[in-house]
Amino acid sequence: MHEQDYDQIQVQVSTEYVPDQSSAEAGRYVFAYHVTIENHGKLPAQLLSRHWIITDGNQQVQEVRGEGVIGEKPTIMPGEAYQYSSGTVLQTPVGSMQGSYQMIDATGLKFDADIPVFTLATPRSLH
Repeated sequence: MHEQDYDQIQVQVSTEYVPDQSSAEAGRYVFAYHVTIENHGKLPAQLLSRHWIITDGNQQVQEVRGEGVIGEKPTIMPGEAYQYSSGTVLQTPVGSMQGSYQMIDATGLKFDADIPVFTLATPRSLH
């Protein structure tokens, strides 16, 4: 392994509840999440695929795997960042997400960039 260590890609996420697409009566809670992927390494890195682990307030776990993000497989240059927004639907007002992006650097080394766990919560549902 060379200097493109796994911690060279840092992922930050902010979330928001989308009340006009949600319905408590129907058990439908829609959340948007905004992701920033920063490349602190010395080599370009391309995002190939994603793996999400989504857990709702009832501890129901859903895993999502797929190519790229929002239909793209961005290459992130050293010192640069890539941003995108997406969303998910929970059956409970509180949940969490975490996962990883499968990346490849300019030398062909494949590695995972961890997405730290983050909370999804409607306003006033957490005290």
